[in-house]
Amino acid sequence: MENYVWIGLAGALLALFFAFFQSRRVMAFSEGNELMQKIAGAIRMGANAYLKRQYITVSVFYAVMTVILVIMVFPGFISPLMPVAFLTGGLFSMLAGYIGMRVATNANARTANAAHQSMNQGLRVAFASGSVMGFTVVGLGILYITAWILVMKWFFHYDAVMVGQTMVMFGMGASVLALFARVGGGIFTKAADVGADLVGKLEAEIPEDDPRNPAVIADNVGDNVGDVAGMGADLYESYVGALLATFAIGVAAGYGWEGIVLPITIAVFGILASVFGSFLVRTKEGADQKSLLRSLRTGTYTATIISAIAAGPITWWVLPENWLGLWVSILSGLIGGSLIAFFTEYFTSSTYKPIQNLTVATDAGPATVIIGGLSLGMQSTVAPVLVVAASILVSFLASGGTLETSSAVYAISFSKGLYGIGLAAVGMLSTLGITLACDAYGAVADNAGGIAEMAGLGEEVRERTDALDALGNTTAATGKGFAIGSAALTALALLVSYVDIASAKLDHAPDFSLLNPSVLIGIFIGSMLVNVFSALTMSAVQRSAQSIVNEVRRQFSEITGLLEGTADPDYETCVDLCTKSALREMVLPSLLGIIVPILTGLVVGVEGVVGLLGGATVVGFTMANFMSNAGGAWDNLKKYIAAGNHGGKGSENHKAAVIGDTVGDPFKDTSGPSLNILIKLVSTVSIVFSGVIVSFSIF
Repeated sequence: MENYVWIGLAGALLALFFAFFQSRRVMAFSEGNELMQKIAGAIRMGANAYLKRQYITVSVFYAVMTVILVIMVFPGFISPLMPVAFLTGGLFSMLAGYIGMRVATNANARTANAAHQSMNQGLRVAFASGSVMGFTVVGLGILYITAWILVMKWFFHYDAVMVGQTMVMFGMGASVLALFARVGGGIFTKAADVGADLVGKLEAEIPEDDPRNPAVIADNVGDNVGDVAGMGADLYESYVGALLATFAIGVAAGYGWEGIVLPITIAVFGILASVFGSFLVRTKEGADQKSLLRSLRTGTYTATIISAIAAGPITWWVLPENWLGLWVSILSGLIGGSLIAFFTEYFTSSTYKPIQNLTVATDAGPATVIIGGLSLGMQSTVAPVLVVAASILVSFLASGGTLETSSAVYAISFSKGLYGIGLAAVGMLSTLGITLACDAYGAVADNAGGIAEMAGLGEEVRERTDALDALGNTTAATGKGFAIGSAALTALALLVSYVDIASAKLDHAPDFSLLNPSVLIGIFIGSMLVNVFSALTMSAVQRSAQSIVNEVRRQFSEITGLLEGTADPDYETCVDLCTKSALREMVLPSLLGIIVPILTGLVVGVEGVVGLLGGATVVGFTMANFMSNAGGAWDNLKKYIAAGNHGGKGSENHKAAVIGDTVGDPFKDTSGPSLNILIKLVSTVSIVFSGVIVSFSIF
């Protein structure tokens, strides 16, 4: 069965070829007139400059971390392959984000120009651009995993158990890069967005993306470095993490190479289904939000159904002795992902009652908008928690797990049950190619709207791009829901891997019960870590946004004729301010995910780390859903009113919604989505440093 690992390479090549094909389709469209090309060039230049400086900053950390990992090799704490895997994991994660961003910055003006012809043309260009991101992420992810398996099999002659136990550590490089990219990009984009809105819309009372606003280019740059490059690295890490954790549990359950080949094959057929579904995304002129949502649903649901059907014969072929239960586990992930997507859409799309009811809160001003949005975000956590809980229970029991701890075969059956949970996570992310395409497309549509406004393309074009942008807000929230849901399942699998690996190194039987003070301490620390991390990222946006507010105010007051449109703003200063603040502010919250689990382990031991991972996973999962959905709701509330509902653009209701949106911006694009990376990073770091923790812990 190990020979079928080659299936992964075939899937990777298919995904990367389709990404290349879609990029050529995007580039075949015209970028528009000279002014549109100039604006797009400025956005492209700013995004490239930021990423270059971000990667230089992160490379210093990677160099230091690699030296530490090399030192850990000699006492036998980690595999000699780990330092190289750490570097390559970070490199592939970086490439996933960078390639997607390059295509996105080339697609924004092309989308605006295509929207000048029809809404369907605009949708096709933006979605094709998003497809490049989606299929680059899954292609590079499968390529990275398959290449390492073949290296360990051919050159180091590892068996399936050694491959699974070693590769579970290989997600650390991708997780670290993803956290830096998500946090840094999120700080950049939301500092620019909040700064542009507070001064431009509320104080100067000029439209969104008005070229007179000095922060408007920085805002558009931020969409690319945060919502595309940062998100690409984020979802790459989620995809790879789910597969690696499932490998480790599969071999622990005694499935051998079959336990590794099955998730790879499921992922490859998910790529095939996503390619097919991508060709079904199209709409008609004058389509409303329901019609646009239906267009994307047609593609994503078709891909999900194809994957669900294909998973049956695949599991029968790879693991015939338990194929039905494993198939049910995969189905629970696919169905769970679709349900999370639906409920996320329900709470964040203006086509449903929650957002429409929230418009009433704008009558009383921004305070009630904020209160209502917070309440809506809290309510939205119920469905994802119940869906993930049901998916865990169904996949655990269906795949052979038992809740009877007195059984003589409890250990083996428990591992088989956990393998089912891992397969549920793989199933949930198997159609990531098209899911992420729907997500990444939103940033392109947002940029297209900005270019349409700055280039003066007319109200009809702006209405089309606004409709596509509003849809993008919902699909972005859906993408985050997928990432957060799969993160909970993956984090559980990683926690079990940590318990297995760390327990094998102890000279006594560990006590992981809640009555153990070390476990309780760890739970409190993990819960606190989520809150401190969220506080640091939120305050980072606040400080960065304040500097943009001051700069925009300065330019409005000092540049004669700026508000009248007879003088040009200084865009470069705002881009530079966002870049410097993002790079400075991203370091501390990112380092917390590495330092805290190690220090906790050194003080309260292996049991304390297990508590930390449990606390961080549970609190991080609910907090991430709350923040992402509340932010998405506020954003679409603003767009719903701006479209002419409940007072329309420029009214007091609209201004109240804009303030709610400024609160929600760091919720949905900085703190919330970063948490799903955090809960997996702390698990991976704990696994990598388990030998150090066991050897040097105080208690």
